[in-house]
Amino acid sequence: MPSPFAGLPRRKVTPLAAALALACSPVPLLAETTLPEVIVTANPLGSTEFASPASVLQGESLLLNDATTLGEVLAGQPGVASTSFGPGASRPVLRGLDGERIRILQNGVGALDASALSYDHAVAQDVASVERLEVVRGPATLLYGGSAIGGVVNALDNRIPRLRQEGTSGSLRAEYGGAASERLLAAQLETGNGEYAVHVDGFNRRSRDLRIPGYAWSERQRAGLAAYAPPAHEHAGEHDEHEEHEEHEEDALAQGSLPNSDSRSYGGAIGMSRTWEDGHLGLALSSYRSNYGSVAEEDVRLDLQQDRLALSFARQGLAGPVQAIKADLAYTDYRHDELHGAEVGTTFSSKGYEGRIEARHAPLAGADGVVGLQFGQNRFSALGEEAFVPDTDSSQLALFALEQWQLAGAQLSLGGRVEQISHRPDGGGNRRFARMAERRFTAGSLSLGLVAPLEAGWSLAGNLGYSERAPSTYELYANGLHVATGIFERGDPQADKERATSLDAALRFRDGASTLNVGAYASHYANFIALENTGRWCHAHGDHDHCSRTQREGELPEYRYRGVAARLYGVEFDSSWRVFADAGRSVDLKFWGDVTRGENRDSGQPLPRLAPLRVAGALVYGQGAWNVRGEVQHAADQQRVPAGDSPTDGYTVVNLALSYRLRQGRSDWLAYLRGDNLGNEEIRYASSLTRDIAPQGKRSARLGLQVMF
Repeated sequence: MPSPFAGLPRRKVTPLAAALALACSPVPLLAETTLPEVIVTANPLGSTEFASPASVLQGESLLLNDATTLGEVLAGQPGVASTSFGPGASRPVLRGLDGERIRILQNGVGALDASALSYDHAVAQDVASVERLEVVRGPATLLYGGSAIGGVVNALDNRIPRLRQEGTSGSLRAEYGGAASERLLAAQLETGNGEYAVHVDGFNRRSRDLRIPGYAWSERQRAGLAAYAPPAHEHAGEHDEHEEHEEHEEDALAQGSLPNSDSRSYGGAIGMSRTWEDGHLGLALSSYRSNYGSVAEEDVRLDLQQDRLALSFARQGLAGPVQAIKADLAYTDYRHDELHGAEVGTTFSSKGYEGRIEARHAPLAGADGVVGLQFGQNRFSALGEEAFVPDTDSSQLALFALEQWQLAGAQLSLGGRVEQISHRPDGGGNRRFARMAERRFTAGSLSLGLVAPLEAGWSLAGNLGYSERAPSTYELYANGLHVATGIFERGDPQADKERATSLDAALRFRDGASTLNVGAYASHYANFIALENTGRWCHAHGDHDHCSRTQREGELPEYRYRGVAARLYGVEFDSSWRVFADAGRSVDLKFWGDVTRGENRDSGQPLPRLAPLRVAGALVYGQGAWNVRGEVQHAADQQRVPAGDSPTDGYTVVNLALSYRLRQGRSDWLAYLRGDNLGNEEIRYASSLTRDIAPQGKRSARLGLQVMF
């Protein structure tokens, strides 16, 4: 989706036509476009050069990385890992940060689901309806607020048509296979008369229990269970403990498939716009439904539904001090039930809106810039015996600006943001939340970026930023049993803002189809809000709880949010080299890798769930309508874990993809075959909370067909 601030001429071309042009071009399978791209999420000024590290997944690259969750789709990208709470729920992890530190957007506006609250909560969106994913690694608080202190993932679609549409176009897609025997059907239709455009899409995705190469529980987890075998006695409490142990033994011996990991989801949207050569005004109504099992509890399923109304307006080429304006607003009604068999254990609800207005001003003192306003309000509630967070009303109001200069061929950018956030809890008479009070925060961010061209296609890029993040509702007010993570979780009602100073530096090269990006980063945090073990054991009784220093039956470890000093640092590289091109044939070599390190500077302990050193290489061959890609990915052992946490073993994965394009009349066909984990490796992500009970899938094949007309 081109930026409305890009200043480029508008053409009467549909997004489907653009995708067709990409699909029928001679670039190899999974290759990114060889021309510099406008990444709207990284720079709303429409520049093809940006100081922040950013990447794009679109076209065939997005199609052939398809998965049931957003985290799994992006997990193979540099600097990106996955929380992977089984096949049904997964969020991206950027440079070791997840949850409230990673902002998930839909067309630049917050998704407003409950996926950041708990690892077993899914992102309420399927990539089958997405045309493009943009990932900004590192702090993006300047444009998107404190919850983007670790980065942004922006899913872009055409549900609100933004370009003129003349005639009718559409696509159909079917896919089957994978380790969970997934079945996907998706369709899209767009029509217009040059002034009005209509978009309709829908999808249906189903999967069975995930097939795995060995045991569901890791060898370490099985050994730990075997070391503890409670004796059988006649006393009721000890008898219950023995039965519980037998149930765990059944889980540990599960082999060949991951129990309760099946899922089903469906959704769709209808949108309409009034389009002009220099802008659009439109709206879209979308729905998403999902039902999936929790791999941590065999009798628990999550039933999710989200409805979303989005509005969008943009105009370019205006006269006067404001040259272009862009506005987006979305209202979201989200809800999911956590089902224990047929009974509802807890209901999570989130209703609210978020809006953004961006205005690009005329050049001022040599600066090209944009100023913006972001606002929103959200009502979150958790109902049921297992609710560990009170109902909370949250609101946000922010002002931001980004200015850009061209100085002696270099691009200099300077930006700032100030925002006010408030949280108002309502304990509803529950004594566990009785002392929770309203909190208000004022957070600020500053960023300085530079992109300096060198000779022969080389350039240097750097970004220095200071970011602040207000604590989230659960970091402030959590007080109860968090079933999904198996802990008794307590917030800090007096928590202060999280503060970070970050530096990114990268060396870049581009020459036609050959590219190289090598970068390093470091972030120092003051008051990094960490969840730490207190050494106590707790259990809840309705509206009160009991804790002690020794574990009793039914008690879980107590964890409390606390501000600590921390640092994160690492290295990333990504490259693609065109080694041969002649007569419709091409050969490309691709290499990428990353490593992230993080420590609690107060205790000296490593930060939890950091991905290990990862490297990958791929050979891509294209000839006419055929494209073939072979890839090897290796992850090292992860032994750098905090005390009491479990390490993970390394793995080497071999993947293969094959595609064939065919044009029939006015339609273009794309058939593809993907083979994953061909060596049948046992893969356990270090970034996953469930790594010891839920591995990734076994050797599998996936077949798909897409037709565009």
